[in-house]
Amino acid sequence: MATTSRMSTPERPHTDDRAAARAGGHRASGVLTVLVADPDQRCRRTTTAALRHGGYIVESARSTREALSKLRRRQLAAVVVDPVDVDPAELIRDLRTRTEIPIIVVSNLVQEHDRVALLDAGADDCISKPFGVEELLARIRAALRRAEAPRDDPPVTTADFVVDLSAWRLRRPDGSDVQLTPTEWRIVDALVRRPDRVVGNGALLEEIWGAGARLKTHYLRVHMAAIRRKVEPDPAHPRYFVTYPGLGHMFRPGDKAG
Repeated sequence: MATTSRMSTPERPHTDDRAAARAGGHRASGVLTVLVADPDQRCRRTTTAALRHGGYIVESARSTREALSKLRRRQLAAVVVDPVDVDPAELIRDLRTRTEIPIIVVSNLVQEHDRVALLDAGADDCISKPFGVEELLARIRAALRRAEAPRDDPPVTTADFVVDLSAWRLRRPDGSDVQLTPTEWRIVDALVRRPDRVVGNGALLEEIWGAGARLKTHYLRVHMAAIRRKVEPDPAHPRYFVTYPGLGHMFRPGDKAG
């Protein structure tokens, strides 16, 4: 298969799923299994061929209902889905309640706000059709690397909240959880892992949304404002999640409580 071919246009996750993907999301030793769900037969076959060309075992589904069934019965490393037969964001939210493995959306959706909604709902990446085979494989590899990274980070304690990156929990002193969207969590994760360091806008955008988003600084403005509303004592004068205009963003843990 030529690598330059292009396709034709036609409540919190369970914390053990990602470990299961690392340990055994495969059928044969060392070979990962990816579920491809696309109602368009031609696109489904093309995506399946691309993944097999990349060395993956492929489970295919003709509908999202079939995909959900296979998700329950199969041990998978990732899902590639075109949610054309259902409400896309609702499907991604549903998938996220069932699994923590990477979800890559391939779709004809061309509006930026549609892609942002899917990422906010819990998708790991979004690719517009038509796309190149090598781009698809590279994005799957990147999503799997992020999923497979060992997470044994100790909790980070501030005077106003505790961030547990391993458990994806942010707790107030009274023990209540702060509810963040998946995209907000990715931003918090990226900043908290680099305390007292300015993370450049381009680097942060690429880490969260992919290489094509390096200039989409308004994404960060919107999501950083939402994060501050949820965690900062005074969102208008942030103490922990600080923006340096034209440069990037920083997490400043400050002095610990007690």
